[in-house]
Amino acid sequence: MVLEAKNIHKSFGRLHILKGIDLSVAQGEIVSIVGKSGSGKSTLLHILGTLDRADRGEIRIRQTDIQRLPARQLAAFRNRHIGFVFQFHHLLPEFTALENVCLPGFIQKKPAAQVRQRATELLEYLGLSQRLHHKPTELSGGEQQRVAVARALVNQPDIVFADEPTGNLDSTASADLHRLIQQLRRDYGQTFVIVTHNYELAELSDRRLEMRDGALLQA
Repeated sequence: MVLEAKNIHKSFGRLHILKGIDLSVAQGEIVSIVGKSGSGKSTLLHILGTLDRADRGEIRIRQTDIQRLPARQLAAFRNRHIGFVFQFHHLLPEFTALENVCLPGFIQKKPAAQVRQRATELLEYLGLSQRLHHKPTELSGGEQQRVAVARALVNQPDIVFADEPTGNLDSTASADLHRLIQQLRRDYGQTFVIVTHNYELAELSDRRLEMRDGALLQA
């Protein structure tokens, strides 16, 4: 298993959001999590992705117990093993598409030429060969999201967490992203956990889970 989470609990004040979540995700699997706004989907995703910590429970990614890692080691682990795609692309406006994709590799202190080659190959694979040196404001919403996908993949992560990845896209760009996720799984064996309100995207997943009353249910 790429990801194993057991008995995950999280509260904010008196509000008990996650009530003993268990989840396992296999290599190359696409898992979607749906549910009403405020149900805790994004909270769970952020905890699984190490952006927040559970109050209790165990999370293992590639057999590493991430709950036990101190902050600096956790940040290094996140950079090496985890990719993120968000609704709002979080691209740095002063950098080109290529530079944005390179950043996680530079943070990992990989050789610059190696990082640029990998970033260029990903952007070309994603159909952006003519957009390498364009800045985010010069790209469409769908193109910006594909740059964000390339950035998530540049360090060859074990798992990609996507939080409402089509939430800021029109129907055409959303459909393109659906196809892209399937293509990435087929060509690279990439593993995805996706939080979404988009039921078309969820239906394309291997498993669709629903967050309800602090628990995950098979949808």
